[in-house]
Amino acid sequence: MNGPQRHPVVLVGAGPGDPELLTLKAIRALRRATVALVDDLVQPGVLRFLRRSARVVHVGKRGGCASTPQAFIHKLMVAEAQRGERVVRLKGGDPFVFGRGGEECDALRAAGLEVEVISGLSAGLAGPASIGVPVTDRRHTRGVALVTGHAGEGGEGSDEPDWAALAQSGLTLVVYMGVARVRTIASALAAAGMDAATPAAVVSQAHTPQQRHALCTLGTLAEVVQAKALGSPAILVIGDVVRVSAQWAVAQQDLAVRRA
Repeated sequence: MNGPQRHPVVLVGAGPGDPELLTLKAIRALRRATVALVDDLVQPGVLRFLRRSARVVHVGKRGGCASTPQAFIHKLMVAEAQRGERVVRLKGGDPFVFGRGGEECDALRAAGLEVEVISGLSAGLAGPASIGVPVTDRRHTRGVALVTGHAGEGGEGSDEPDWAALAQSGLTLVVYMGVARVRTIASALAAAGMDAATPAAVVSQAHTPQQRHALCTLGTLAEVVQAKALGSPAILVIGDVVRVSAQWAVAQQDLAVRRA
């Protein structure tokens, strides 16, 4: 006797916050879902695209907070799909940009399940854009590096990005999960030779009603994050492209007045 029909598990990128930034394909997947496993960073407005009968399971994962074990998420996705549910794994940003999407695809395929991935707009691109900062601009940089500022599971200094190489790369640095360690990151970049006057920006809770930001320099980055209480989730942007923001000159004038 055949078991229940198995449907592909769909990993959906919910984007940085604003439901209007969802793709049409993501919305179609949400409307078909019978079970949705939802990350903490997904804004509540996104869930309105689910059918009323869909079961929503919150499986939060946030740095510095109690998190659902990744192994449990794998087992739950597999179990629901094997029961014949139409499973959507709804993730903030893009599933393949610091979203553990690769790990989840491996676990699902190892269980003999099909997987579909629907990309979402990553906060590392959309956050800077919301304040007029392009992460690439041929007048200022050869490219962009997306890195995590979160310490590895071994603790401080574990599995760190090569800050020295990044400081010398000439690339725009977009740092995810970096505000808790912003002082360490800024110090490492400065120690590797990055000019303290390098423009920098912080965007907290991008594309949500709670969005806040600040424009500063590498040398004042840690001070500004603390003074303005810019908390996670937040993106750090470090590089000359920050000058492109229409607000850059105003921010520098305000800083000069305060220091006068």
